[in-house]
Amino acid sequence: MSVASPAVPAPSLRHPTLGLCWIFYGVLRLAAGIWLIVFTPTATVMFGALLNRVADPFPLLFAFHFVYTCAIILSAIAGVFGLIAGLMLLSGNKSARPLAILAAVASVSNLPIGTTLGIYTLVVFLP
Repeated sequence: MSVASPAVPAPSLRHPTLGLCWIFYGVLRLAAGIWLIVFTPTATVMFGALLNRVADPFPLLFAFHFVYTCAIILSAIAGVFGLIAGLMLLSGNKSARPLAILAAVASVSNLPIGTTLGIYTLVVFLP
């Protein structure tokens, strides 16, 4: 082994399979966010029907709307970052690694696909 050849090969910046998985996941999360927005009135009525025996249901309904809005925002963020990270991973851009790590952290809370894809991405890209 010569001095010029490294013992460990340089990591590739291009990950086509992982990029396709992130694109699929990003589209799935954006569709889920749109689905949540479309069914907001139905979800509100269904949760409100559970509150018919509560003395003051308005704080609980406010909490429901807050959590529901956070779920929509998380779904949109994970979808956008997943799509962008997937496209960057396919192209081999240098900014793909930090963007993929950010997408992985945003999607780890979504069982089972987001958790699996997020943990795998963190294992691949974190030192």
